[in-house]
Amino acid sequence: MKQAALKKRSSSSRNPLASETPFLSGIGPIDATLDRLLQSEEFTDIDRPFARFMERLSGAPNSEVTMAAALASRSQRRGSICLDLRTVAGTVFPEASTPANVRQRLPSLETWLDALRKASVVGRPGEFRPLVLDQCGRLYLHRYRQYEFNLAKGILRRAEQETEGINGPLLQEGLDRLFPAALLSGEMDWQRVAAATAVKRNLCVISGGPGTGKTHTVIGLLVLLLEQSGNRPLRIALAAPTGKAAARLQESLKKWKPTLPCNDAIKARLPEESFTLHRLLGGLPDSAQFKHNAENPLPFDVVVVDEASMVDLALMAKLFAATPPSARLVLLGDKDQLASVEAGAVLGDICAGVRPSPGAATLDSSFAPSNSSVDRHPHLAAPGDGRTPAPLSACIVELRKNYRFGSDNGILALSQAINDGDAERTLGLLNLRPALETTQPGEAGGVTAAALPSPAQLKERLRAKTLEGLGKLVRAREPFAALQALNQFRILCAVRRGPFGVETVNRLVEEILSEAGLLSTRERWYAGRPLLVTRNDYNLKLFNGDVGIILPDEATGEPCAWFLGPDDSLRGLPPIRLPEHETVFAMTVHKSQGGEFEEVLFILPDRASPLLTRELVYTGVTRASHRVELWFNETVLRVAVACRVERASGLREAIRGAEEGQQVGR
Repeated sequence: MKQAALKKRSSSSRNPLASETPFLSGIGPIDATLDRLLQSEEFTDIDRPFARFMERLSGAPNSEVTMAAALASRSQRRGSICLDLRTVAGTVFPEASTPANVRQRLPSLETWLDALRKASVVGRPGEFRPLVLDQCGRLYLHRYRQYEFNLAKGILRRAEQETEGINGPLLQEGLDRLFPAALLSGEMDWQRVAAATAVKRNLCVISGGPGTGKTHTVIGLLVLLLEQSGNRPLRIALAAPTGKAAARLQESLKKWKPTLPCNDAIKARLPEESFTLHRLLGGLPDSAQFKHNAENPLPFDVVVVDEASMVDLALMAKLFAATPPSARLVLLGDKDQLASVEAGAVLGDICAGVRPSPGAATLDSSFAPSNSSVDRHPHLAAPGDGRTPAPLSACIVELRKNYRFGSDNGILALSQAINDGDAERTLGLLNLRPALETTQPGEAGGVTAAALPSPAQLKERLRAKTLEGLGKLVRAREPFAALQALNQFRILCAVRRGPFGVETVNRLVEEILSEAGLLSTRERWYAGRPLLVTRNDYNLKLFNGDVGIILPDEATGEPCAWFLGPDDSLRGLPPIRLPEHETVFAMTVHKSQGGEFEEVLFILPDRASPLLTRELVYTGVTRASHRVELWFNETVLRVAVACRVERASGLREAIRGAEEGQQVGR
């Protein structure tokens, strides 16, 4: 039956109009075509040697194996965990925009599977081979199959664990005190549900868009956990994928701490420092391994990870392995945001792999306010009533109410339309027609839209926004003030290169500010240059995503790179010591994840690209807390809103299959 399903899916994906070179095994003329394909820009110097090495290791020329290995490497490099042969078998590769003598029709699914199963370099799940082919036609690089298997096993093992020894009355009182909204409205408070779930279970996944109160929820649940611990020490670690996101989590805790409705002894026990995940796990220089792992677990009782959508498969698998089985693990994030830069879309897979039914498996009076009844919430199933969902479902909570934006807010409405994939509603909310005709911004509810200028017009169109939005930054002569100003306005771009990419926009902004006499670019380390660290440096404690500013040192007058420390203290470094970095007047949407700016100018490119997706547009728009201005081409926006990120993965099925009692092979 499975083979029939695979055959049907393969045949339905073929292009009957294609007339490119058929794909055949063996050597001879076909090898020349394969060589041209491997040398095309579709593949890199990582993919090509790997593919040829697999061919040599298999002991005989085999174009099916070579091509599969190259595509598997390419897929992983582009963010997928595996190559799903069902989606590519029988199709023409690459796209029709490439020269005809390079394009090939890939093998049929049956032919491909047969060749791979006979190859010595391809094994089944559980076998130690460089490539792993599962029963569903997914081809993995071995270590990524292992990451996926280990993570699925770790997720389900944690999901089955409920914490013992919870003081019910104390929890109920704490929930009423920390989340009083439900007491007043009698409605289900999903922040309350999330906090109670995190107290009761060893795994809690909290998803919600910007403004839904994820950080407020996690601070409340930390107070509840500390109250439950009594006089026993409770070791808590706060972490995020980037330094910027970790700093925001720490700043939020510092901001909320004085007003928390709990005693001073509890406030004093709240953590005061946050970590990047690499720092938390103990990153080793020039190694993909970490100090902390299953054999040397983290010394914490509670691990909270913010911006979990940015965590890739490999890092998440290592985090689960390093977190002690008895510890609580709380993941916070927005499942609708862009996935990680590296392979995987783990948060999305976790949330999509099961039907979320928050708190249902452990539902008791603590989920509802003390003046209400569980009967008020019939959509939540009580244990043992025949409707109780699988364990992981009870660990997932989606925050649904937005506290930052009112119901009539333009940013909220726009983000929802984009997330729904509704291009007509998106364009209607942007009220584009007049703006596209006049190229003058038109604003409604915090959202401004204007037509994308031509490349020749871009600099002039940027001038007013640059001088207004970045003037305070480049005029600042004190590092702390400059870093604060940097968070007030940011230009976001969807792509790095091209006439509307980050590299071009940063150069134009520098020219505009220089022409206005606000900075001098004659020196590399000019005063007012904002920096984004792009590579971790454990010795300097600088991490990918950290943002700094170049200003003179008062004592020496020499250029200095200033960064904020965990306690808002400034630290300066000689610029020559900095790890890899780039100027950040403008940044890509990918790099902006985990950040929030009062105002955003978001520039889309003038043509569609594989990078331009619904998730990218949603993420760019939601980086703004007060106002976002969007410059774009209507056709390009329509294509982007209609296009979802598709990353091949077996994690969803591994989770679902195990929850349904199916055997999941290694």
